[in-house]
Amino acid sequence: MANQPKGSIVGLGVTPMGKIYGRRSVDFAAEAIALALEDAGLHKNDIDGLLINANIPNDMDPRAQMTLGFENLSLINVMSAYGSTAGSMMQYACMAIREGLAKTIVLVYADAPLTPSRGAGASYSGPHRFPLGGMTGLKAAYGDFGANLGYAMAAQRHMHLYGTNEDHLGIIAVGQRQWAQLSPWAQMKAPMTMEDHHNSRWIAEPLRLFDCCLVSNGAVALIVTSPERARDLKQKPVNVLGYAQAAPGDNLNSARHPAVETGAKKSGEAALRMAGVTRADIGSLQLYDCYTYTVLVTLEDYGFCAKGEGGPFVADGKLGPGGALPTNTGGGQLSGYYMWAFTPLSEAVVQARGQGGVRQVPNNDFTMVSGNGGILNFHSTLILSPHTSG
Repeated sequence: MANQPKGSIVGLGVTPMGKIYGRRSVDFAAEAIALALEDAGLHKNDIDGLLINANIPNDMDPRAQMTLGFENLSLINVMSAYGSTAGSMMQYACMAIREGLAKTIVLVYADAPLTPSRGAGASYSGPHRFPLGGMTGLKAAYGDFGANLGYAMAAQRHMHLYGTNEDHLGIIAVGQRQWAQLSPWAQMKAPMTMEDHHNSRWIAEPLRLFDCCLVSNGAVALIVTSPERARDLKQKPVNVLGYAQAAPGDNLNSARHPAVETGAKKSGEAALRMAGVTRADIGSLQLYDCYTYTVLVTLEDYGFCAKGEGGPFVADGKLGPGGALPTNTGGGQLSGYYMWAFTPLSEAVVQARGQGGVRQVPNNDFTMVSGNGGILNFHSTLILSPHTSG
């Protein structure tokens, strides 16, 4: 049947995150994979597939197989759709397992952009990170490089069209900081008030410091296998019931409705349909949150509220602890840690297993996970569950 498991997540490894210096990306990857293998009760020679999420410096490449000590793999690839890649990787892994191309596959993202001499802002922004030839160079000549300005323009347009305001963005940031205080993995544990949010410095108006994600050194690894094999392993499997991607193209193109309609609509509808569930079945959301605005626009495009109503929808604090729609329950990338789409995916696994401790959601039957890449250019959606069908 269409809504039977497409694959099962049986191992999760998360390294310490943040300002951890003196280690390469592949060093973090090795630690995360070792933790995932231990978590699953598997050995390195049980793995016959390796999918690597490329990072910005591109230092995670196929040669990592040798460094990590894997032999006789039947599947290997380095994939990149930026922040939507984890969902794409999960789709690829499940399809490969169902086709018999591999039996047990590791998915890994690792990065180490932070150094003692370079802070978070310089690690993911500035001309050293981006090619400046051709038309890209023309934009950069006017100071437009990196993600901050693109997302700021998107948020500004949403405010202009629908009356979204700073309080609406702030309540998302405050709620996720409250979740982070409950997570042992989170980098940011200091309390945050709405006043703290509003007093944080501008990054690119209307986005303030606390509207923007962290930068982290670390790694996350997952192990995926068939539902049949998963039954015999150490952890209760987390089943992948639905997946989909959508890539609308240039979301700042004026020929479309720029920056306020994203691939989340198409991707979300397809993933829910494949899983055989509806939005009403979703117990928690793990949404890609490179910026607070990304959470708001994804909620709209997934259909949890109408277009333009994201601000009033979140205003009552329903995304935070004790709210009606628990979202980014580990703090997300705003207050937890920044591992691209592996951040929401890792927290979704924790919640689906029922291992969230004090942050565990009451309804973990179905979790919806989003990935977002570029300036709202690429989107992926997963539906995860401890159950075998929707």
